[in-house]
Amino acid sequence: HSHTFLSPKLTEDVKSAMIMKGGNTSQTITQALKDIYSLKKPNAVLYKKKNITRPFEDSTSLEFFSKKTDCSLFLFGSHNKKRPNNLIFGRMFDFHVLDMIELGIEKFTSLSDIKVSKCPEGTKPMLVFAGEAFDTDNEYKRLKSVLIDFFRGPTVSAVRLAGLEHVIHFTALDGKIFMRSYRCLLKKSGCRTPRIELEEIGPSFDFVLRRTHLASDDLYKTAHRQPKALKPKKKKNISHDVFGTKFGRVHMQKQDLSKLHTRKMKGLRKRRGEAAFHVI
Repeated sequence: HSHTFLSPKLTEDVKSAMIMKGGNTSQTITQALKDIYSLKKPNAVLYKKKNITRPFEDSTSLEFFSKKTDCSLFLFGSHNKKRPNNLIFGRMFDFHVLDMIELGIEKFTSLSDIKVSKCPEGTKPMLVFAGEAFDTDNEYKRLKSVLIDFFRGPTVSAVRLAGLEHVIHFTALDGKIFMRSYRCLLKKSGCRTPRIELEEIGPSFDFVLRRTHLASDDLYKTAHRQPKALKPKKKKNISHDVFGTKFGRVHMQKQDLSKLHTRKMKGLRKRRGEAAFHVI
């Protein structure tokens, strides 16, 4: 069936997430959803009731809730014999499922299990991705994109040093994804730049990648297209390299190089009373 798609927004709002559990859950899933809700607050809705749905088989109820709550992200937790301790991270475009990625929890340490002080609610985290799979494997690339959407927080123009307080670290290694959460401690270093220590605050997950439902490349491009008003106007004779360095090209009339005055070097001048010498 065909859908008419909305055009991309000029300025994206902070993406909100609905966090819900399926018909069967485990203590691990219930706590995991609460912990991820804590990381995502205030831009999240945590549903207490069970939702009897299977996103991979039928996503209509998710799409209904997405429209109702104006959430473009979702996290769905369930547990059964075939797929124990299962989380599905997903995102919507125009209230239809764009991408869904299923992760199985193999090991989990809750926020409350690590007895240290936490970051304030709503702290914008720094996201770190380690492991070449995030740059080379298509499913991992899309997972990275979903996780950035999910955890990035508000778009800001500047952050003070003390605001760089929370780090969420994802490592892809040997077919697993490790998620760790740290608080940055700024220590005295004897100079202006503080010494930084990372203290683990939780939650901590060891995930394994399960099923994926990825949008076609065309739809993915449509969803990520920059609105015309945001695209920089193409300026004549200005180009940029991959690092964003700006280059300008200047057009000049052809010059007669025989009349060009170059800088004369002292060492090559003829001294009075000396014959000029030739370098052979």
